[in-house]
Amino acid sequence: MRNNFKGMIQMNHHPIYEKLIGITSKQNVMVDEMLSNHTYTRLGGKADILVTPETYEEVQAIVKLANSERVAFTLLGNGSNLIVKDGGIRGIVMNLKKLSTIQTNSNTIVAGSGARIIDVSREALERRLGGLEFACGIPGSVGGALFMNAGAYGGEIKDVLVSTKVVDPEGNLLTLSVEELDMDYRTSNIPEKRYIVLEATFALQPAEYEKIKEVMDDLTFKRESKQPLEYPSCGSVFKRPPGYFAGKLIQDSELQGKQIGGAQVSLKHAGFIVNKDGATASEYIALIHHVQETVDEKFGVKLEREVKIIGEDV
Repeated sequence: MRNNFKGMIQMNHHPIYEKLIGITSKQNVMVDEMLSNHTYTRLGGKADILVTPETYEEVQAIVKLANSERVAFTLLGNGSNLIVKDGGIRGIVMNLKKLSTIQTNSNTIVAGSGARIIDVSREALERRLGGLEFACGIPGSVGGALFMNAGAYGGEIKDVLVSTKVVDPEGNLLTLSVEELDMDYRTSNIPEKRYIVLEATFALQPAEYEKIKEVMDDLTFKRESKQPLEYPSCGSVFKRPPGYFAGKLIQDSELQGKQIGGAQVSLKHAGFIVNKDGATASEYIALIHHVQETVDEKFGVKLEREVKIIGEDV
């Protein structure tokens, strides 16, 4: 794909580029864009083309274009629970950060895929609606939260989600109920079905402002005191293994502070790997593998990644 896009950096006369700016505005189409500028880990090589559509119709048209032109297509999300390899991503990469509206109607909140789930929880607070307090510290987008059924402190997205609008791999717009997403612990069928989440509808319950805020303040304190927010990271790297806690296993394996290049197992919370000093994606991924191998060797427990790894090696 890189060869097919040769010369595109001049941003002229390439048919795919020209068709994309015909679908959305020119400022929404970036060529050879460093994806490290768009990920929470600050890792990742270049995207051939990064496009940031502003409407559902634009998303559908871009998906249909990629299909008709047989161009590789990748949905980036907002880059919170993601590692992009140093070689970047070929073809068209889509970021939905501009689909970020949040609207409240009675006890229902409808939020765009690119809205931060933290901001949705704050909107719920302001509207005196309870149920999303657990999400006040989750760094990802609404789309990412649905993708992995994000959760924290005993709550999960599936507990409050009613329905979602998605675009399927053929570019069709679908409305799906929460039951149709097969949500379970940190999983849904969204990746398997290759759906692109456009918006989510949450059903909440009226509650007292002070009680909602008290819970959110407590959870925020716990997050800030325990998580290494001072460094770029992908959040919690591993799923919780049955009967164990990933962070405790890593700590008991004497891996806390272990560093490969600029990537380090956090000294604050062993379940996090931070980009402490200009790490490459290769160093970050190597440290993940080292942690998995060491924990398996010491305790016979296979840690499963929660974070997604995409892209190409250099």
